[in-house]
Amino acid sequence: MPIRVVRLGTAREPDEGLRLGTVRRPPRGVRKEDLAKQDYFDVWTPELAPTSDLVSWALSEPFTPPRWRRYERAYRSQMGKPPAKRLINLLAELSHQTNFSIGCYCADESKCHRSLLRHLLETAGADIVSGAAAEDRAERCGYK
Repeated sequence: MPIRVVRLGTAREPDEGLRLGTVRRPPRGVRKEDLAKQDYFDVWTPELAPTSDLVSWALSEPFTPPRWRRYERAYRSQMGKPPAKRLINLLAELSHQTNFSIGCYCADESKCHRSLLRHLLETAGADIVSGAAAEDRAERCGYK
């Protein structure tokens, strides 16, 4: 029962389960009662999102390899703090019991915190849909 790492707002897989939005803010213009209906998320978990300051810095310029490494270090540092770390460990354990997904809005997972979160969950022992399966899904949805 692996965790799926998804782009929020994309169509759900039939057995995807609960969808967690690991974003700092809900999407603009979408009413709370419509978030799940529009395939954004069922549960909002901003604790797993980068801080607003880090998001602002990340969006201020295109990523270069050094900027991405700096972003990665900052995000990993934030996720190493007890509240986020406990939540990552909880999700890793739950991945062996039930289906669910985590996601963000970014079009390119390789330059998004969800790629880093994927790795943090794997390190914590989570069962995660493989990269090949995730890439295949992205291609089917027209994101590649």
